[in-house]
Amino acid sequence: QVQLVESGGGLVQAGGSLRLSCAASGSIFSISAMGWYRQVPGKQREMVAIITRAGVSNYAVSVEGRFTISRDNARNTTYLQMNSLQPEDTAVYYCNAHLTPLRDIFREYWGEGTLVTVSR
Repeated sequence: QVQLVESGGGLVQAGGSLRLSCAASGSIFSISAMGWYRQVPGKQREMVAIITRAGVSNYAVSVEGRFTISRDNARNTTYLQMNSLQPEDTAVYYCNAHLTPLRDIFREYWGEGTLVTVSR
């Protein structure tokens, strides 16, 4: 059973920083792209940042220059360093991975989400 488990969310003041982590566990053969998405109640889930296995990253315009995505392939883990947080960054952040389990086909997985709240 493959699982993505996020950690690191919480409450922070505007201008502050948080670091999210997401670890993929279970019987995994390989992981290609990993990423972070966020969702506010009543709105669609949106891409925040994605990173390929080779380390090529892409960001939403709204977070470019403030957020940094990284990954540790040996630990099947991705991180999202969030700096200069603003109230509009408040959302539930979801980890995403495209991976191949040991005895299953390549598909997309999601974590359960971690809440990030940025106060004024």
